[in-house]
Amino acid sequence: MRAEDSIKDVRLGKIEQMRAEGVSPYPNRFRRNATAEALQERFRDVDSDGLERVEERFALAGRIMSMRNFGKSCFLHVLDETGQLQLYLRKNIVGEEAYDRFKRWSDVGDWVGAEGRLFRTRTGELTLQVERLEILSKALRPLPEKFHGLRDIELRYRKRYQDLIVNPSVRATFRMRAEIIRRIRGFFDGRGFLEVETPMMHPIAGGAAARPFKTYHNALDQPLYLRIAPELYLKRLLVGGFARVYELNKNFRNEGLSTRHNPEFTMIEFYEAYARYEDFMSLTEELLCGLLDELCGTRSITYQGVGLDFTPPWKRLSVEQALVDYGGFSQGEIEEPAAVRSSCERCGIERVEGMSHGELLVALFEETVEEKLIQPTFVTQYPVEVSPLARSMEGRSDRVDRFELFVAGREVANGFSELNDPEEQRRRLLAQVEKRRQGDDTAQQMDEDFVEALEFGMPPAAGEGIGIDRLVMLFTDSASIRDVILFPQMRPEKGIAHRE
Repeated sequence: MRAEDSIKDVRLGKIEQMRAEGVSPYPNRFRRNATAEALQERFRDVDSDGLERVEERFALAGRIMSMRNFGKSCFLHVLDETGQLQLYLRKNIVGEEAYDRFKRWSDVGDWVGAEGRLFRTRTGELTLQVERLEILSKALRPLPEKFHGLRDIELRYRKRYQDLIVNPSVRATFRMRAEIIRRIRGFFDGRGFLEVETPMMHPIAGGAAARPFKTYHNALDQPLYLRIAPELYLKRLLVGGFARVYELNKNFRNEGLSTRHNPEFTMIEFYEAYARYEDFMSLTEELLCGLLDELCGTRSITYQGVGLDFTPPWKRLSVEQALVDYGGFSQGEIEEPAAVRSSCERCGIERVEGMSHGELLVALFEETVEEKLIQPTFVTQYPVEVSPLARSMEGRSDRVDRFELFVAGREVANGFSELNDPEEQRRRLLAQVEKRRQGDDTAQQMDEDFVEALEFGMPPAAGEGIGIDRLVMLFTDSASIRDVILFPQMRPEKGIAHRE
């Protein structure tokens, strides 16, 4: 028998004893009036004499994280959602029967409710002198050992609830994530953007170059796709007359797992009529710098041992200039299609034969430049072939008014001036359809309803998407996207069968 199973059997026996004596191991009548953090903050500067004058009783609830027994007394540390507080039980205060029951029935990991007055120990630790204590939820399994039992990174992701129990830094990461999202919403709400919700299931997978998840709706008798992006629906709202909209929600892409990719991820996409992509570069600087000022108190942070300086203005350069400055290519080389194709082949890039010059440039950029863009950098002037929904540059139809923001060697944001010419949009989508016919299953599909919407007239506009997960990675110095997603997608555990 495994040690954990043996412990579970012992605790099941304790539950039987509790019920035999008329005590529920899972009651729901305790009402708390305080949290650990609130008490620590309120009485931070109050000494022992001052606490003796506080007659107020406090009711605290949380999980037992440690126990030290001294015969007729016991010290506990209890963890709630805000932090830890020490409890002190004495037999002559709680009563002999209550104290005896606690010692017989309680274990580390149990949830308890305690009521009493505050005092300070000899070492100065703020402590609740317990006058009444109640088991609120009996834990059957032991907690993972803090320093040894949860080192397995796979286990931490699969059993996130255990990770959260024993690792305060993990709890802090997800509190930071929630705060980032809250402040991003506040940023856009304060600028007159309307938060909207658009469909998660699409009849046509569009708005990005990605493989979708496919399902089937029985009542409609048609296939549907989990959305890869909300873009085409948000643009329909511009057609309908909303001038500023945003959506902060999930996207789904049926692609690989890595430290930077999860099939289910969070993005914010926002659109503004009469704005240009240059406006959104400035807005992005303002948004991120504001978040850093408010949450970190500085615009210079360290990510994985590397210093990042977000002080604006951030560097801006074209795809071609980036290949020259960071890729080691000459201007002549990147202007010559044969030379670019040869460079791509040397780098091991697949399917170069069917790619245009613009597609080859971007493939070469991703392979040789992207990981070198450490400081915040806007890369602009993308080829039209890889940007089917973006507006062409004035005077250069083979390039579009688009930027991508790179930080720490990865893309964080993507924005552009929107293509609102329905005939040009139709031509570009038909070109995507041809790419799909030739075997590119990430190319976009033809969306006739979207083109029809553009025929009603969409105002000139700019749009942008920011990856929330990657942004949180930067702010929390997290190496993997799985560190900032509560329940990341995982490969099946070996030896475990998954039934239909």
